[in-house]
Amino acid sequence: MKFTSLSCLKSASHRPWYYPLLSATVATSLIVGTPQASQAISWFDILLQGARVVQLSNMSTNQEIQLGQQINQQIVNNDVRLYGNRQLNQYINQIGQRLARNSDRPDIPYTFQVVDDPGINAFATMGGFVYINTGTIAAADNEAQLASVIAHEIAHISGRHAVKQMRQTAIAQGISTAAGVNNSQAVQLGVQLALSRPRSRSDEYDADQKGLQMLRRAGYAESPMVSFMQKLLAGSQGRVPTFLSTHPPTTDRINNLKKLINPARANVGAGLNSTTYNTQVKALLRYQ
Repeated sequence: MKFTSLSCLKSASHRPWYYPLLSATVATSLIVGTPQASQAISWFDILLQGARVVQLSNMSTNQEIQLGQQINQQIVNNDVRLYGNRQLNQYINQIGQRLARNSDRPDIPYTFQVVDDPGINAFATMGGFVYINTGTIAAADNEAQLASVIAHEIAHISGRHAVKQMRQTAIAQGISTAAGVNNSQAVQLGVQLALSRPRSRSDEYDADQKGLQMLRRAGYAESPMVSFMQKLLAGSQGRVPTFLSTHPPTTDRINNLKKLINPARANVGAGLNSTTYNTQVKALLRYQ
């Protein structure tokens, strides 16, 4: 790439017409190769689009949160139906916030939302947004098992896995420029990645390990993380739940987790009371 010399810039800076030309040139370069909905685009639109670029290689925490808010808005408006029971939502938020305080990134705001879907699934997007299906809540035997799922999703956020994956996907699709990705494209990518869960092997192992550490720090028993995976795998009848349909085989993830758990303390901690969970939590699933 050829760079303009400093002397040329100093000379050009005295010309009043130089600034709008430079802005237009930069804006045009940022969106070259990006399909447009219409061929009739004003220079104002081009300048606006050029300014709304997300820098994926060096995204700040505030930028990640802002982008996550936009992705979340798209998801809750168009892709999922949230479960309206206030008690259940408060319960899930209570677990989530307890875990988030013990995560590697306790400084960002976390939002935990219950999705009205009988399928066993959970997912997350950048900026602190976690989604738990009612089917997952119903499938868990106790609070610690449910907490293990939430901890795993928080770990994806604390590990900035979505940011890394968005960058890799944007490059693979040829929509990333030297400056970054158009904001609207970044939002759509974020929605797709959150809903499809194409996590890499390393990201899943990392989320398992960080999630297990989170459970321990938050005072939950660790064994339920393994027992819930075993339960879902045993009852899958060849159809692995969405939550487990990732690159690493579930059996490999289970074996890896067992190595990280001290057998002497596997069942030490909170969240093991299945009677309370079934009578107080699962009862809330009967109400819309």
